Amino acid sequence: MGPALFSLTGRTALVTGSSRGLGRAIAEGLAAAGASVIINGVDPERTRQAAAALVKAGYQADAAAFDVTSENGIMAAFKDFDARGIEIDILVNNAGIQFRKPMVDLATEDWRRVIDTNLTSAFVIGREAAKRMIPRGCGKIINIGSLTSELARATVAPYTVAKGGVKMLTRAMAAEWAAHGLQANAIGPGYMITDMNQALIDNPEFDAWVKKRTPAGRWGKPEELIGAAVFLASPASDYVNGQIIYVDGGMISVL
Repeated sequence: MGPALFSLTGRTALVTGSSRGLGRAIAEGLAAAGASVIINGVDPERTRQAAAALVKAGYQADAAAFDVTSENGIMAAFKDFDARGIEIDILVNNAGIQFRKPMVDLATEDWRRVIDTNLTSAFVIGREAAKRMIPRGCGKIINIGSLTSELARATVAPYTVAKGGVKMLTRAMAAEWAAHGLQANAIGPGYMITDMNQALIDNPEFDAWVKKRTPAGRWGKPEELIGAAVFLASPASDYVNGQIIYVDGGMISVL
């Protein structure tokens, strides 16, 4: 028990969208807990550099550049993992984009782009990982949700719908795969300091709203997701399934 309960030594983790932002922080946290981490991004050079930085820091890391919205790209990546004898023990479906526009002005192609990136990719990659985890009788899937898995906000309809879908996809995964020894759970970050949110952080009115609305009185830091990620990736969560843990400074719990 003790520290071993949270140890990821000997495990391999694939973290999508991990060349920067929240995914990068989660990947570093899993690596620090002992996992060998596969960095993913759509930009091959940035993905390679992110993996190289982890290796330089003394961790085990590799790079797998592919577009999470390309089923062919996903299938090719898993075929490569199979050929190299790489078994994915931990999958973190983190890749995501934001697109802000009122629904009446929202083009269907932009709707589909957000849904495909934030939700469909988690299904496709999760399916391919689970096909390989099920015969081994174990595996951890961590989907990244959001406060908008529960609450809507104007101008981000496709993001809200996708993240609500992530919550239910997580439960669907638990319903079908728990009997095979897999755990599927989610993390719902609050308002975090990331490149994606920089325009909001720089907006004095929005910045003040976040700080007033959040009981903790501040924005979250990407590294504050690491504890939840390590817990859900480790033996400590072997009987936790279908849950979403909000790491939000208390925002979702209060009016």
